[in-house]
Amino acid sequence: MGVHAEPGAASPGNSIGGTEQLPHHYTLSAPGIPIAPRLCRDFVRNLLAASGLGQLADVAALCTSELVTNAHQHGKGDVRLAATIECTRVRVAIHDDSPALPSPRRATNDETHGRGLFLVTALSDVCGLTVDEQLDGTGKAVWFELGLPPGAKA
Repeated sequence: MGVHAEPGAASPGNSIGGTEQLPHHYTLSAPGIPIAPRLCRDFVRNLLAASGLGQLADVAALCTSELVTNAHQHGKGDVRLAATIECTRVRVAIHDDSPALPSPRRATNDETHGRGLFLVTALSDVCGLTVDEQLDGTGKAVWFELGLPPGAKA
């Protein structure tokens, strides 16, 4: 497992509180094992709390957990999480090495699985899918974004 943090490049109008430059980029690599969803969920929750965005932590943690669970169950290889904190939004992307694209389905009332992508769609401001071109199209990233509440400062 590895973690990497990188502050954004300085640009005019990119300063919050006059001292920090956004965006900030964070990555986490986790092995494709059953505890990966918990590791990634906790990483995102703690990252947002430490960044002064605790009001987004629970929703972001739940969306992260759902996407990492899908990557673990249906993808292949390690899970790579990329989180970006910008002036107006937070973006979390979950990468895996499987070319298989997610396929949302309607779960029946008695099923305990099959609602994750619908939860992410309902809870996030926007979500989507990107094919990892740098890996010759063999992998993908499923991502979501949450807008910062009015007056929130990262």
